[in-house]
Parts: sequence; C-alpha cells; structure tokens
Amino acid sequence: MKKIITIIIILALTGCSKDFLDRRSLVQLGEASFWKNEQEARLGINGIYDVLQDRVLYSGTLNATGGASFHMYDCFGDNAFNSYKFEGPGNFMESNIDQSNLLFSNLWNSLYKGIGRANAALENLEKIPAANISDASKKSLIGQAKFLRGLFYSQLAIYFQDAPLILKVQKLEEAYVPKNTYVELSAQVVKDLTEAVDLLPASHPASDYGYATKGAALGLLARFHLYNKNYQGVLDATTPMLTLGYSLNTSYAQLFTEQGEFSKEVVFSIRFNQDVSNNGELFSASFAALPKVNYQPMKNLVEDYYCTDGKPITTSPLYNPATPQTRKVNRDPRLTASVYFNQDTFLTDLSRRFTGNTATTYGLRKYLRRTSVSATGIGIFSPGGQDFYAIRYADILLMRAEAMIELNQLSTAYPLINQVRARVTMPSVESAEGAGLSQDALRTVLRHERRVELAFEGLRYFDLKRWGTLEQAYQRARADAVPAYNPTYMPGGKSEVFAIPLTELNANNKLVQNPLWK
Repeated sequence: MKKIITIIIILALTGCSKDFLDRRSLVQLGEASFWKNEQEARLGINGIYDVLQDRVLYSGTLNATGGASFHMYDCFGDNAFNSYKFEGPGNFMESNIDQSNLLFSNLWNSLYKGIGRANAALENLEKIPAANISDASKKSLIGQAKFLRGLFYSQLAIYFQDAPLILKVQKLEEAYVPKNTYVELSAQVVKDLTEAVDLLPASHPASDYGYATKGAALGLLARFHLYNKNYQGVLDATTPMLTLGYSLNTSYAQLFTEQGEFSKEVVFSIRFNQDVSNNGELFSASFAALPKVNYQPMKNLVEDYYCTDGKPITTSPLYNPATPQTRKVNRDPRLTASVYFNQDTFLTDLSRRFTGNTATTYGLRKYLRRTSVSATGIGIFSPGGQDFYAIRYADILLMRAEAMIELNQLSTAYPLINQVRARVTMPSVESAEGAGLSQDALRTVLRHERRVELAFEGLRYFDLKRWGTLEQAYQRARADAVPAYNPTYMPGGKSEVFAIPLTELNANNKLVQNPLWK
C-alpha cells in the first residue's frame, strides 16, 4: 500500500506489502467511524506493524542520539563497536549512561505504542459484525495482533525485566500503573504467542507477504522459551516448523540483500520500501567514504571465524596472517559475507575500496548496500528498502540444536548444526571437532556456530545474557584495545538490564526503578 492518507480506506486492500500504515491515519479516524469492517480492520493491524518500522526498533539509524535499533544490539558485547557512542550502545558499554538516556526512553515508548495499538485491535476486532468480515480474516487478524503484542512484550521482558503489563485500552485515569514482574510478563508472552500459533495460517497470499504466520509465532515462542531456558518448550515449538516449508537459502551472502527477501529461509521480516516517504530503513545505509562507521566489526569476532578446514586460525595451516587480504583467504565464507577487510571494494559503482580507516580496522558488510546511489537515485546514506529478518530458519535450527544439547540429547544436535554449516561448505562437526563430544564440548561448538552464523543480526546481547557470559564478552571487547573505547562491565548485573526511563518515573509515581539503576 502507498501512504496516501486522503484515500487510506482504499489502500486497506493492499495488505502488508513493503510499506505499513502511516501512524497519523489512526488518529485522523475517530473510534466511532473505525473498526466497522474488514478493510478498516486491516488498516488497524497495519498500524501495529508500522511501529516495527520505528528507528529504535528495526528501521535503524546512522547517527541519531539514543537511536540504536535492535540491528545494532551486537554492539552490546564483543561483536561490534558503536563508535557513535551517543546512539546508545557505545555509552552503555562504557558505563557512561543513566536512566535519562534516550536509548531507554525511545525503546520503551515504541514498545508501548505497539502494545497500545495491539490492545485496541484486540478489543475492536471482536466487535465487527459478522456480515462485514469473514471468520477466516477475523481469526488471522486477531492472531497477528496477539503475535505482535507478544513480540513487544517479549522485548520489554528481555531488556527491562519488570514493566507494566497492560492488556486493554486505557482511559487517562487508568494510565498510572505499577510495574509487573518478569514472571508475569513472560506468562503473557507465552499465552499470546501460543494463541497466535492456533489462529495464524501457515502462509498468506503473495500480496500479504510480511504478515505474521504460524511459523513466525512458533519461531518467536521458541526464542522466548530459549531465553527462559525452557528447552523442552523450544523443541515443542520448533518441531512443527520442520514441516512448514522452510529451508536455508542457497547463498548466505545473497540472503542479506533485497534479492533474498522472499527466500524460504525468512520466517518473519520487517518490510521496508525505499521509494515511499517515511517507510525506508537506515540499517542498510552507509557512508560514501567508508562502510557504516557507527557499527564496526571487532577484531575478536573476525578472528573467531574458522578456516575452511573447520579449525581456528590459531591451529589451521590454512591461515596466513601476512596482510589483511591474506587473512580472509581460506576462511568460513560467512566472514567475507559479513565483514570488509582493508582493500575490499565496498561501493561497486565507484570501485571504491575500504582502506581500513575504522577504529577496529574492519568494516561492516552484512545487510549494507553496495552502490553509492540506487537505481531510483537514492543515496547510500538515505533510507533504503532492505527487509530486516527478525526470525530466519538457520536460527530455528540452531535454537533446536541448543535445546537438544541442554537436554543431553547430543546425537540429534549434530545434523542440525551440520545443516547450517553445509550451506556455506564448512566441514561437519564430526569431521572438524569430532564425533561423540561431551555436552560441554558440543555446547561450545553450538555457541560458536550461533556467533558466526548470526553476527550483526542483533542477537548477540540476547545470547550473552542468557548464557551468563556477558562479563567475559566485555573482557574480550576490552582486550581488542580499540582506540578511545573502554568497555566497563557494570557491577551486580547492571549491564544486563535497561533502566526504566526517568521520564516514565517522573510521570507515574507508581513506577519503581529497577534496584540496579537506583
């Protein structure tokens, strides 16, 4: 659909293509004249999806204060350096942040905006007369609203731990509420996603590509169970996904371009359209002088990619450290699909080479555009049209493998890890690390595989927190000795939770700050 507010009702029929509803349209239509039929119901649901395109959620930034999106959450830890520290992660890593920081308030506000729109949808969808909407459509739309509310609350729980649980449209006098516990938020996330699984179809028509499906709800449920160490829940959620038609994209590098957006590997994506005002993204944007300087791959990550014989660079005879260009030869193909080395061409239309002129000496490649100007004349530093993959099938396979390892079902984990490796022609676990590994050894293999497979997709902080290894990641980041960067793990676990925004505490005297941030 196109964002033309004056004819917005007509646009409801275009579904969930690459651009979602402009948030202003919901304000312009009064409650009395809205939620009366299927067209308006679809508009209301699109209004929830629109929140996912907020800069601080999935759209991304190049240089906005407190504007780091989930895409940049690899900067919380050892994968990447946020050189524009004012965006959030850089200051957070240096313990140079307090509860007034926009990183916290921007994220909090966007998540509750989405929750508010989902609550409005769930209250009003049930009221639409049966004559004005088919049962199948109503069921699907309710499922999408529950999925999206579950997504927003899962992020609140993971990053803020305790937060208000609001499940209805609030009147002004009801808006001042205390926070609920992590356990209460978690129960609601599982409830919403479980119900969404039952309500959502396995697929949508091509015109509705981007709407959540049964697989998306199962994948998000599995991820949340993984965070909570409910490993049987992970297996239960991923088992039906094995027969829903997902598969790995043949090319790892091509997947993270616009040509890969319809791959069967994509389980749930946030869609963007470069040529629609306020509907583009900046996570694939960069600069003409060097690749995305605010998001720099770190040395310890680059060195963690194995050689093509499946061995670390410290033991493989294939590794040649002589120059930046020789260091990338005979390495896991996912490395050069994700990272630029000194003298790599990063803008093909200008034949412009990266000169290693970042603080880490490496440049980000994954998801970034490769030309200085698009075919329609839009610059590399302007909003683009690359979809962001919130859930993909490789992650499903690795989550399932991890659950099996933690449940000590070791033999069943090997084929899943091998499947992910085979896509990039890396050796199997048996041939590289050996068969019959101990649980600890196979756990190490799995964690390495997640790191190199999912690098720069925003999941590193999520993984480090749940593994209890974030402090060690800070130490690795510090050991990289990036100039003017001083990662400092905050005591007592403060580095593992976000502060409730000061603006919220000032506005609502029933809210109490997390003790670590008082």
